[in-house]
Amino acid sequence: MDVMPLLLLVAGSAVIAAAARRTPVPAPLLLVAAGLVFSYVPGVPEYTLDPHIVLPLVLPPLLYTAATDSSYLDLRAQLRPVALLSVGYVLFATFTVGWAAYVIVPGLPLTAALVLGAVVAPPDAVAATAVARRVGLPSRITTILQGESLVNDATAITAYRVALAAAVGEGATWAGGIGEFLLAAVGGVGFGLVLMVPIHWLRTHLKEALLQNTLSLLIPFVAYAAAEQVHASGVLAVVTVALYLGHRAWEVDFATRLQEEAVWKMVAFVLESAVFALIGLQLRVILKGLGEYEGGRAALYAVAVFLVVVVSRFVWVYPATFLPRLLSARIREREDNPTWKAPFVIAWAGMRGVVSLAIAFSIPVTMHGDEPFPERNLILFLTFTTVIGTLVLQGLTLPPLIRVLKLPGRDARAETLAEANAQAQASRAAERRLDELLSDERNELPQPLADRLHTVLERRRNAVWERLGQVNPHTGETVDDTYRRLSREMISAEREVFVKLRDGRHIDDEMLRTLLRRLDLEEAAAYREAA
Repeated sequence: MDVMPLLLLVAGSAVIAAAARRTPVPAPLLLVAAGLVFSYVPGVPEYTLDPHIVLPLVLPPLLYTAATDSSYLDLRAQLRPVALLSVGYVLFATFTVGWAAYVIVPGLPLTAALVLGAVVAPPDAVAATAVARRVGLPSRITTILQGESLVNDATAITAYRVALAAAVGEGATWAGGIGEFLLAAVGGVGFGLVLMVPIHWLRTHLKEALLQNTLSLLIPFVAYAAAEQVHASGVLAVVTVALYLGHRAWEVDFATRLQEEAVWKMVAFVLESAVFALIGLQLRVILKGLGEYEGGRAALYAVAVFLVVVVSRFVWVYPATFLPRLLSARIREREDNPTWKAPFVIAWAGMRGVVSLAIAFSIPVTMHGDEPFPERNLILFLTFTTVIGTLVLQGLTLPPLIRVLKLPGRDARAETLAEANAQAQASRAAERRLDELLSDERNELPQPLADRLHTVLERRRNAVWERLGQVNPHTGETVDDTYRRLSREMISAEREVFVKLRDGRHIDDEMLRTLLRRLDLEEAAAYREAA
């Protein structure tokens, strides 16, 4: 097996993603553009997106890290709009796009057109999360988009299986399709519910951070594979487990959380970067197999399908936003009246991504009787152009659209006040507990050490309030910012001395690593507080 193309993909996409951080262009868009360009550079390997790799090996960890970073409570609060988008919209888009493709493309069977509809129906979890993070969407919109993208892949994959069975002549029926959908949905959630408690118990009882993080890396693959073995939804199994573990992450020890956060940030960065680059690199592969549809006719079909995909989302989002309010007095009482702006952003933020391409590439070349699958290459091309069109057009215009609409962003002052109040309550509880402990003669400490514990609590409590206070007129820093900066400067000075002592053979490398780790933990604490 030649690993050099894989290494080139990972290294190249990481370099481009890092460079994107210095530009106003979101990294996913720059990676897709770079992939499109490099797909025709001489000497660049031909990367064919393999669904047998993407779906079981790339999708689970990306879903897992997105779900653990999501809020179970926020998603539960937005359950209705999330369900309407992740299930209702995906099925609506499957039929709408499928019927439109059937009408637009002469000779395309309706069953094959519905396969195309299912393939391009789900907005992508990776694209939605990456762009939402960059453009700073309001928290409610971000929660809805993230929740939709976590679940809609399961709906689309099930709809694809049903449409594919009809297309290849396996006698799919409405009753069978509904049964398969229920099996996938209920089975996927059920597997997640069965797995999440024992996995969490194991995580809290393993005593070594390395073992806990090894388990963490295995969880999404185990949950996905176990559910798929019985034709349940691996996507829903992964999301269910991840939401539960993320909600109870506080029960795992601090060393595991620190290490786990770093590990999964690296995994997500590498996979997201490679996935978006891989999307662009499919251009040469797809055009090579287009055959009779090359030229203006294929471009016309691509524009038509893209427009149907974009417009159908608006057609669904606005009624799904306002009709429940018209039909339910309870919803009107519980929720603020939405304006037209938030639904517009949600409708415009429907970027497609690698899952659509992976599903499209899994369409069989032949049907029963060795007949070629009708217009398979055209379906691949239309999927590719839809993915590229939504990523580039909607991804590039989303930030200025948010600025033009003047959507209210996150209230930084209100969030800081909430943080300060929470910290004050926690500090008071900690002080009461400290006084109880120090009153016991078994916990007796010299007064300077007892005072130091009180000082640490006081500084932690005051740090957040100081972010609301005056800043240094010379540096623009708060008092606490200056304190942290000076603390890091002191740690750097200590680190240089330790290295000089090692170089002078006064201490060995093992002792140096012990001392540096102690300083690293102190610096990490200072950095996390500042962040």
